[in-house]
Parts: sequence; C-alpha cells; structure tokens
Amino acid sequence: MFTDRDSLLRQLYELRSEHRDLDTVIARLTEHGPIDQLHLQRLKKRKLLLKDEISWLESHLIPDSIA
Repeated sequence: MFTDRDSLLRQLYELRSEHRDLDTVIARLTEHGPIDQLHLQRLKKRKLLLKDEISWLESHLIPDSIA
C-alpha cells in the first residue's frame, strides 16, 4: 500500500517528466521557422506552473533540518 510520501514521490516524478517534455517541445518549436506565439506562451506558462508545483513538493518531502 502506498504511503503519503510514496504518493508525493510518484507525483513529483510525473511532474518532472512533464516539465522535461515541455522543455523539449518548447526547444523544438523555437528551432523551426514561424512560431505560434500564443501557443508558445501557454506552454511556457504551464512549464512555470509545473516548476512551482515541483518546488512545493520538494519542500514538503525534504524534512526541515534543526541545527
């Protein structure tokens, strides 16, 4: 049975994968000819949203260190 931590790790993996995929798509779009700027802007916005979600998950998975 999955724990909350396992669930968060799985979600983190999926978000990182989607973020990487978007990075590839954005790079390919910018390399080839005319670009639909609105589509590109939406992809970049989604990528930033994913980055924020990844950061949030990472902060909840890494325990606070008490010095």
